[in-house]
Amino acid sequence: PVYGIGVAASMAGMHQQTLRQYDRLGLVVPQRTLGGTRLYSLRDIARLSEIAALSAEGVNLIGIARILALEIENSRLRERIAELTRDASSTAVVVWRPHHRR
Repeated sequence: PVYGIGVAASMAGMHQQTLRQYDRLGLVVPQRTLGGTRLYSLRDIARLSEIAALSAEGVNLIGIARILALEIENSRLRERIAELTRDASSTAVVVWRPHHRR
């Protein structure tokens, strides 16, 4: 994160106060310096653009928060599926010895 709030707002085409509101709502939470200055990354700015697009489509902030949460969950599930797929195609050999009852 290297962009201050003024630069980030300009890059996202938003007002600085909008970025502060999104931070308060947890939609985009930038890192902060020890002095409390907000620092935005390119990922944060991309998320701001996504929020702007959803807002332009008429989605309210609660709906946007839910969509963003579902996108994160979807991404995690896709990663887990990929992990399980890799495990299933493993070439590991398993040796099994049945236990004999007496």
